[in-house]
Amino acid sequence: MTVDRSLAAFAALNGALAVALGAFAAHGAGPQVKQLLTTGAHYQLVHAVVALVCAVWPARNRLIATAGWLAAAGGLIFSLALSAVALLSLSAMGAIAPIGGLLMIAAWLLIGFAALRTQSPHA
Repeated sequence: MTVDRSLAAFAALNGALAVALGAFAAHGAGPQVKQLLTTGAHYQLVHAVVALVCAVWPARNRLIATAGWLAAAGGLIFSLALSAVALLSLSAMGAIAPIGGLLMIAAWLLIGFAALRTQSPHA
């Protein structure tokens, strides 16, 4: 099995950051801040897992590698934008969150496309 170690490491760091953010949201944040941090942490953690799956995808190709990086980057951008709004009152960062969202959507679409395009060894 070939593993994209850089993507796996980035996904793992993303996952750790998401857990830390979620823990802070649960134990140290006020109600409005808590909602934004929880949402950001949730999306970041889910897309860290998606990136990790892409890093170990059996039929590695450029589509899957790109999807993994888009998922990880999108989750991070989305989470950081919401965190900046919540913790630093930088409401302008709310305009950055959709960029992360678009990257995450693109990742899912690439994964779907790659899954349909990849030949099964049993076919």
